[in-house]
Amino acid sequence: MTWEIQLKESIRTIQEVSSVVNISSKEIKRLAHVVERHPMRVPPYYLSLIDPDDPNDPVRAMALPSVDELNLMGSYDTSGEKDNTKMPGLQHKYPQTALILSTNRCAMYCRHCFRKRLVGLPNHELLQRFDDAAAYVRQHREVNNVLITGGDPFVLDTSIIARFLEMLSDIPHLSLIRFGTRTPVTLPHRITHDPDLIRLLKKHSLPQRRIYVVTQFNHPREITEESVAAVDCLIRAGIVVNNQTVLLKGVNDEPAILAELQNNLAGIGVNPYYVFQCRPVKRVQHHFQVPLHRAFDIVEAARGMLNGHSKRFRFIMSHRKGKIEIVGKKRDEFFFKFHQARNPADTGRFFSRHINPGQGWLTDTEEIDPGRMYGAAS
Repeated sequence: MTWEIQLKESIRTIQEVSSVVNISSKEIKRLAHVVERHPMRVPPYYLSLIDPDDPNDPVRAMALPSVDELNLMGSYDTSGEKDNTKMPGLQHKYPQTALILSTNRCAMYCRHCFRKRLVGLPNHELLQRFDDAAAYVRQHREVNNVLITGGDPFVLDTSIIARFLEMLSDIPHLSLIRFGTRTPVTLPHRITHDPDLIRLLKKHSLPQRRIYVVTQFNHPREITEESVAAVDCLIRAGIVVNNQTVLLKGVNDEPAILAELQNNLAGIGVNPYYVFQCRPVKRVQHHFQVPLHRAFDIVEAARGMLNGHSKRFRFIMSHRKGKIEIVGKKRDEFFFKFHQARNPADTGRFFSRHINPGQGWLTDTEEIDPGRMYGAAS
């Protein structure tokens, strides 16, 4: 089955879901309301990974809507993307990185998505003209890498991806180009069944400027024969493959599961890059976020089961002020470090905060308190 057919035959309605898994008639009504607000799409391949007899199946939790999505706790823009938008579809939060929102579509609409405000929905945040984005990057010499994301850029036609790469390839101050895509996980056929895409990526991944694919495996059961083949295609084409796992309640919030995932990723040639604390996104926070105390304990216990290669990831909170690494804790006091910062002066700074038992995030006021900041890291 081609990847285009997989997309065409994806399930999109609660009625289709109810023919696959057990859902009560009362729940069907409530879930239909969820899907009206945040669309659903699950390709046949990913659907096949779900255990239809297990209502607590971790793969099901990521793919199929839940009544927990009716909970409106949180925000639709937890990382301040609106404040960092320089033109529709282009964000510039960190000096070295330009982020391009190339599409609002994905192969699968993950229920824990932090861009629920735009994915699968009509909106004005997407890039209108790639020429304008390329011109912005060309004019800003401090930008040394571009992240093309969305949505998922690999659901775009290969000819469109080719145009992106051709326009960026002659910008001398770019040292790498990244694609944020979950297709190796949710639709591996996009990679294994399109030789034109692999040839294109290989052509542009040069010794002096590599192409990176940043993907998201969240559970060991997502590492299948098909996804391993997709990763292998990318690696053989000279692509560096990194993984960003999101710590998710009911999915990977057990040390043994998280450790198995990271070990297996390193085994197939995928670099564990980040483990993200789940963001407090509306229709996500209540359902998926693990409190920080428990989250830190899970990550540290998992690290104890990992080898040197599989424990290279950082445990990160992608905050409005920057990427904040969660470094340690002593009773109720947590220790943090700015891994990247919107304000360059904060980069490398350590700070500590008292974290309440049920707290899952830092508020802006908690994070900015100069009296409890430490000096820049050496």
